[in-house]
Amino acid sequence: QVQLVESGGGLVQPGGSLRLSCAASGNIFSLNAMAWYRQAPGKQRELVAAITGGGVTSYSDSVEGRFTISRDNAKNTVYLQMNDLKPDDTAFYYCNARVILLTDIRLESDYWGQGTQVTISS
Repeated sequence: QVQLVESGGGLVQPGGSLRLSCAASGNIFSLNAMAWYRQAPGKQRELVAAITGGGVTSYSDSVEGRFTISRDNAKNTVYLQMNDLKPDDTAFYYCNARVILLTDIRLESDYWGQGTQVTISS
């Protein structure tokens, strides 16, 4: 009913930058909070950054000051600008969205994208 498609991952050197995008499509009445999570090998998935429907942002301590989350509501898209990347940022990055569907506006549901790999290495 809702598809989240991430793009923008890749391999960059330490200190470099990447911009991730996540486009939502489908039977959407309202696209509320959106977030980026990441999961490194052998570690639990962790919240990286989040943005409310009104644009209020929050970040994990490990990325504060280096990453910026933003959204374009007209395009149903959330972005993650990642600067000054470090090897510890290497992970699979997932987009998450809380969505109200046209078929039932009383219910808010969680959706996940399939993820995109980000590798920081020299």
